[in-house]
Amino acid sequence: MSSLTYDLALAGLSVGSAAALTGIGLIVTYRATGVLNFAHGAIAMVCAYALRQCVVEWRWPLWLGAAVTLLVLAPGLGVVLERFVFRPLAVLGGDPAQTLVASIGVFVLLVGGAALLWGQGARDDAPELVPDEPWGQLAVVLVLAAGVAAVVRRTRFGRELRAVVDDRRLAVLGGIDADRVAAAGWAFGSFTAGLTGVLLAPYVRLDPYGLSLLVMEVVAVAVAARMRSLPVAVVVALGIGVAQSQLTRLHPSGWGAPLLQTAGTNLFVVALLVAALVLPGVGTRDALPRTATARVPTPPGAWIVAAVLFLLPLGLAGRDLHTSIQVPALAVVLLSLVVVTGRGGQISLGQAAYAGLGALFTALLAAGRFPGLPAVPELAALAVAVVLVAPLGLLTGWPAIGRRGLALALATFAVGVGVSRFVFAQPYATAGLSLGRPAGFEGDRAYYVLELLLLALALPAAHALRRGRTGRALAAMRDHEAGAQAAGVRVPSLKLLAFVAGAALAALGGGMLGMGLRAFDPAAYDPVRGLLWFAAVVVLGADSTLGALGAAALLVGLDAGTRGGVAAALIGVLAVLVGRFPGGPYEALRTAAERLRLRRTPALTPTGTRARRLLGPAERPAARTAPVPAGATAAGATGATATGATARAAHHRSSRPPASPGPSALSAPSTPASPLLTARRLHARYGGFTALDEVDLDVSPGRITAVVGPNGAGKSTLFHCLAGTLRPARGEVRLGGRDITALPAHARTRLGVARTFQQLAVFPSLTVAENVRVGAEQGRVTNPGAVERTLRLLGLDGPVRALPAAGLPTGTLRRVELARALAGAPRVLLLDEPAAGLDTTEVAALTRVLKALAADGTALLVVEHDLDLVAGLADVVHVMTAGRIIASGPPGRVLDALGTAAGR
Repeated sequence: MSSLTYDLALAGLSVGSAAALTGIGLIVTYRATGVLNFAHGAIAMVCAYALRQCVVEWRWPLWLGAAVTLLVLAPGLGVVLERFVFRPLAVLGGDPAQTLVASIGVFVLLVGGAALLWGQGARDDAPELVPDEPWGQLAVVLVLAAGVAAVVRRTRFGRELRAVVDDRRLAVLGGIDADRVAAAGWAFGSFTAGLTGVLLAPYVRLDPYGLSLLVMEVVAVAVAARMRSLPVAVVVALGIGVAQSQLTRLHPSGWGAPLLQTAGTNLFVVALLVAALVLPGVGTRDALPRTATARVPTPPGAWIVAAVLFLLPLGLAGRDLHTSIQVPALAVVLLSLVVVTGRGGQISLGQAAYAGLGALFTALLAAGRFPGLPAVPELAALAVAVVLVAPLGLLTGWPAIGRRGLALALATFAVGVGVSRFVFAQPYATAGLSLGRPAGFEGDRAYYVLELLLLALALPAAHALRRGRTGRALAAMRDHEAGAQAAGVRVPSLKLLAFVAGAALAALGGGMLGMGLRAFDPAAYDPVRGLLWFAAVVVLGADSTLGALGAAALLVGLDAGTRGGVAAALIGVLAVLVGRFPGGPYEALRTAAERLRLRRTPALTPTGTRARRLLGPAERPAARTAPVPAGATAAGATGATATGATARAAHHRSSRPPASPGPSALSAPSTPASPLLTARRLHARYGGFTALDEVDLDVSPGRITAVVGPNGAGKSTLFHCLAGTLRPARGEVRLGGRDITALPAHARTRLGVARTFQQLAVFPSLTVAENVRVGAEQGRVTNPGAVERTLRLLGLDGPVRALPAAGLPTGTLRRVELARALAGAPRVLLLDEPAAGLDTTEVAALTRVLKALAADGTALLVVEHDLDLVAGLADVVHVMTAGRIIASGPPGRVLDALGTAAGR
């Protein structure tokens, strides 16, 4: 027994060493560039194939093939990726959305390229670089880990690496060659990927999909190490490897035996699920491509062309018709990604799992093997399968509530891998399972007609999530999640809706695909295919239903007419280039058309320009390229001053009654009313730093309260506690006597607490009017005229109302954000540096509007650095320092005392 334990431990150390190499490479790349390299497994696979090509096919000596593969090809591939893929993205701003998509694109490109070069069949003749004993591999791992740790901590390059990770632009300004640091990180990371591939290849089946996915499963060790600690990654990898080997000795019995045995042989997948779903997420920044402008409307003719193309297979026969059957089914699956990613702004790398579950449940229901349910006809089985799978969207929807960016990408990927390993790969669930077609639709042509009918039902369902109140709320959440919460959007519920709807559509498409193939094929729903589908939808327009149809036709058509891998390679190339046009081909075509139009526009000569100036004022284009004229702003502000009381009073009467009767708009209240929003003994800490220390604050209706103080005084923390984006460690916040301390931001908005942001929080894909309408809808304002009155109050009722918010000037966007907040008829308005980015004229206009709002009975709190603005605006000023309010009172007395103290 002891000999068996020892042998299994040695085998576990061998597997763990390969996993540790992966962890080291991922961590070094992430620390050098901030990129979680999803292509790590694909690089490992390519290097394994390259070594086999050199040694087996070309008959090179093993040492020469290994040297070329590991010392030239692997690091060279990393340098090429850094130089031509990720460096341009870093120069453009390092958007994590684009780097994530590009990383997945590289993965898909390498997998597709390998399938083209070496075929899709598995090979078992990979050369063995290191003998089947762990000590050599373990020594390599320990030496690499120690060397990297020494370089990072004790060398100038290590200091430069840490500086680049913290702030690339600041590091460049400090004289650091960030490109050199990033290139070195990519070269080393690719070297470790290549070493992992050549070490694993002799002991697993070498194929483009399997080895790539196997390496990506062990990303759990890097996540467990928080993408920072090399020792933790090595220890976790070796521990999981040994434990997985020892668990092979267990032979459980009973109904749960197959599942327990599968867990023992897939312990790295279990670790991936735990690391992605339980541990705190890494990379919390947004990780989705977001259109900078409203999506270009699809020409009606494009839909006619699409309809004709989808009807053409009805005239085909034989193999061509049989292949075409996959297109509508895959289109429905890809529509699920349009809902989750394009509409909801949430990344989902696990949609293949829901598609596979739809096919599996349909087959089990039709065969009468689904527990607790009788056998039903195929079409009814498909409908029931959709109903059963839809709630399972919570598997990825629930983590999405608290995760964004890379953390959400890992969570959805982990769910997809887990379902593949623990459900699709289990004989007890899939053995002897067949799937027929509905009665009356057995033939290919008849079944294709049925698919078109189901696709015709799925398209309006997906399209409905773009229109109306729900569509605007989804767009707001996608464009600016915090801004959507501030507008009253129930972001957690909306995320769950997107994932549940996406799971339902994926299950429908998966069941259709299974019936088209007449069998449940686990390979058709492999997690790697999920990555390919995600990349295809993103590059062809994540928010485009027409793009999903085109992607389905492209994926099926290319691989059917050529050698497998062409579609993956093409999608990979497009995904690598997505950083240039994150909005997809629509944005690329629009940009090219605008540039062509500008080149063809005739320019006036200097004489012509002078003549035009003499004849009359030149017409300026709408506010897309220049601020709204000062006259318009002044008119809006003046109108607010003269008629603000009437407009606001009518606004409140039609939607939500104010907390107390509003005074006249022409005079300030003589005596302060009872506080509407109160904070008592607020205490907040960040780590060991006290941001708020027993802070008390009152915000009264009809008065403007200002909070001033130096940077780090705690103003922003206080603001977040009042707005609901941060919960204090102690203390309470009350609104009209009601304790709202535990309520999230969207719930406070619906109670009448609205806010603006220091950094503009508008929804660029929506028009100005739609931005304001989101505030009214989510604030539960039922009066249809509320939006129009708010637009008129802020001078936004002209042509600018129909323009998308993207590209508008800062002054106009400040008014859009304020209008969105006011449209919800708030009783309390929290303004975080509302004058940031405004010129003198715009600040004066804003001051008049805010005074009119206060005169109408609104309680205003302003956090502002501009003391001149505060002096002319506020009724009460609070001065904060080191988390405490040290002075309060009228602005003249407090600011004069503050200036006197500063003069001393």
